[in-house]
Amino acid sequence: MMAAEAGAARNTLLAYERDLDGASMLLEGRLGEASPEDLHRLAEAWLPLKRATVARKAAALRRFFGFLQDEGLRGDDPSAALPRPGSDRPLPKILDHAAVDALFREIERRKAEGGTAALRLSALVELLYGSGLRATELCSLPRNAVSPDRPFLILRGKGGRERLVPISDRARAAVAEWAAHVPRDSPHLFPSGKKHLSRVRLYQLIKALAADAGIPPERISPHVLRHAFATHLLEGGADLRAVQLLLGHADIATTQIYTHVDSRRLIELVNSRHPLADAGPTGARRAGRAAGRVDARRNPA
Repeated sequence: MMAAEAGAARNTLLAYERDLDGASMLLEGRLGEASPEDLHRLAEAWLPLKRATVARKAAALRRFFGFLQDEGLRGDDPSAALPRPGSDRPLPKILDHAAVDALFREIERRKAEGGTAALRLSALVELLYGSGLRATELCSLPRNAVSPDRPFLILRGKGGRERLVPISDRARAAVAEWAAHVPRDSPHLFPSGKKHLSRVRLYQLIKALAADAGIPPERISPHVLRHAFATHLLEGGADLRAVQLLLGHADIATTQIYTHVDSRRLIELVNSRHPLADAGPTGARRAGRAAGRVDARRNPA
């Protein structure tokens, strides 16, 4: 059902399998007949786990018992006894504009020294920060995914969902420079041996670049550059729904976490743009000063 009807990705199916197997072992193979009391025992066994882990396990079991009831395999659904821990999702790590500028200065320095490694790194970072690609999406790009005359590419990302990703002129130029050095018979834009560049190797390349740029390596990763892409778009006034589509998030709640990383800017936005911003004491004083100026113009001394 999860594969055929829900269209779940392979990693999701594997996670469900692990969670259901684990729960079945704790209940000695009686998961399908579990009572609310059995599920309370499961919840007690999960107490040492993180809240996010418990939430994931409970969600898998709710889906399982819902399936059993829908298929007529049991007449009740005991999943109300499962815990519902609150979310403790941490805020994403981000880079400020100065750090991003330092990365690109270091890339330009390496390019000036010559060599294809710098061209590859330039293309990788331009796509990570300029388009918000996930590491896996980036590493496995087909050789002709980015076309010089097409300002976008179509990705099949997490969960098998397709999305259109705009590619900046800078990124297309960087990819074109690198692509000229990719073997013509390579199916991948970033080949490595018989396959493509691995996520681990990409991680290492970004860490080394950060160190040379004077940025603590622990502050950066390919995913941090994706976070910076989203955060800097929102800082620039981008619509949250547009950022959701660009990142390929199935749920806008996932994208909303980026609205928490710059609360100062959001507060300033409300204070300066809200229709009632001038209705308070400050607004009244401003209105009074404006009225005084009008009176002075009408009744000059």
